[in-house]
Amino acid sequence: MEICYTYINKFAAEVPLNGGNFMKNIPEVKLGIVAVSRDCFPKSLSEQRRINVCREYAKYGDIYECPTVVENEREMLDALSQVNEAGCNALVVYLGNFGPESSEVLLAKKFDGPVMFAAAAEEPCGRELIDSRGDAYCGMLNASYNLALRNVKAYIPEYPVGTPDEVANMISEFVPVAAAVIGLRNLKVITFGPRPQDFLACNAPIKQLYNMGVEIEENSELDLFESFNKHAGDERIPAVIADMENELGAGNKMSGILPRLAQYELTLLDWAEAHKGSREYIAFANKCWPAFQTQFGFVPCYVNSRLTAQGIPVACEVDIYGAVSEYVGICVSGKPVTLLDINNSVPADIYNEEIAGRYPYTLKDTFMGFHCGNTASCMVKEPEMKFQRIMKRNLEPDGEPNISRGTIEGDIKAGDITFFRIQSTADAKLRGYIAQGEVLPVGTRSFGSIGIFAINEMGRFYRHVLIEKNYPHHGAVAFGHYGKAIHSVMRYLGMTDIGFNQPKGIMYPTENPFCD
Repeated sequence: MEICYTYINKFAAEVPLNGGNFMKNIPEVKLGIVAVSRDCFPKSLSEQRRINVCREYAKYGDIYECPTVVENEREMLDALSQVNEAGCNALVVYLGNFGPESSEVLLAKKFDGPVMFAAAAEEPCGRELIDSRGDAYCGMLNASYNLALRNVKAYIPEYPVGTPDEVANMISEFVPVAAAVIGLRNLKVITFGPRPQDFLACNAPIKQLYNMGVEIEENSELDLFESFNKHAGDERIPAVIADMENELGAGNKMSGILPRLAQYELTLLDWAEAHKGSREYIAFANKCWPAFQTQFGFVPCYVNSRLTAQGIPVACEVDIYGAVSEYVGICVSGKPVTLLDINNSVPADIYNEEIAGRYPYTLKDTFMGFHCGNTASCMVKEPEMKFQRIMKRNLEPDGEPNISRGTIEGDIKAGDITFFRIQSTADAKLRGYIAQGEVLPVGTRSFGSIGIFAINEMGRFYRHVLIEKNYPHHGAVAFGHYGKAIHSVMRYLGMTDIGFNQPKGIMYPTENPFCD
């Protein structure tokens, strides 16, 4: 039964809590635009061009059109007051002509939110280009210099000069970037438990998370266990069980575990509401094995998948940077994401029988992305409630599965994906990677939430980005091609080291030129 229990709309999510209350977990971007003008150019030129941009942007959404055209610092303060009073949390500074270098950048500096800069292209002029010329093409250069001079971050499109319809499209591409930046500045990552033994790969200095505005609350598994026990007999449990049954449909193979899973889901949701404090948005990074099963009596994967489908990512194995990566993916895509191991190579017989000659990928372009069962059911083909096989081997090898129950399993649906991660190095330097590809419609013949992924030149990317730069095995997956927006988010966060899968013929700095 294909139901996705997600309340995620274009850029906002509301998660049902106690008795019908809601927690909003993704920002709603409220755009404003301010036109700026150099005092030796006609102010009316910049104003009219702003009007034209807003008229074009109407087909994408709403934008507050600031009436003040900024020529000087006094007008900058007027415009700042107007966009703030309008409730704007993201701003477009639009150079309708050359623009005032200091005032336009001070506006960006004083505005408490992400800012985009764009400039007007010259319009058709017939035989005359005198009074109608704005020189914003030139003004963008000085704006960029002044942004650097004052240490002000701004989003600048790949080619930031355009006609009204082109600028409107640039603004639409800024919206998901702004959502992610706003979200991170108001995000708290709640963690439970230390990482499992030998999971140092998921351990990274958290300094860079504080630098980007993220707050972190670290707790013991005992804190979670105590709260879970207090939820025993919670009157809301039957309603959550019914919701789970509706979602699982024919895939409800182990219904006896649902009461404990429902109790756990309510525990996490209540903790999020009680502990978000001054923050608006929540993500979790939780320990999920091995003592979890023996004490809680289940595997938490299905609950993790349900919360992620509702806009609250829950990263496995206390992977804090994984949770932050997932949250960026949710903000950018407005859809559920998942966190998977870059897990195993595709066997040659599967490749030869079902991929070779049908899809334009070599064997080294493919791999299997896997986790125990944390992917939202709406992203899984024929999802079923099952048990974690690896844990059963260790914890209850001789009987029917009991405490190892709780995974949501099935092959991940075919379609476009973006595999990415934000990560700190051991010496606290921020870096990231992005690779676009697809999940192939090929059966995995395996278990867990799993799919056969294909990314062009994955073999080289695996060696010269993932291995060379010491990335852990966890990667976030957004369902669709969102590399452009995610790259812009990473740049806004200050990253200068962003890896991607280099096309064939373009070598990585560490690549051996003598290899075949």
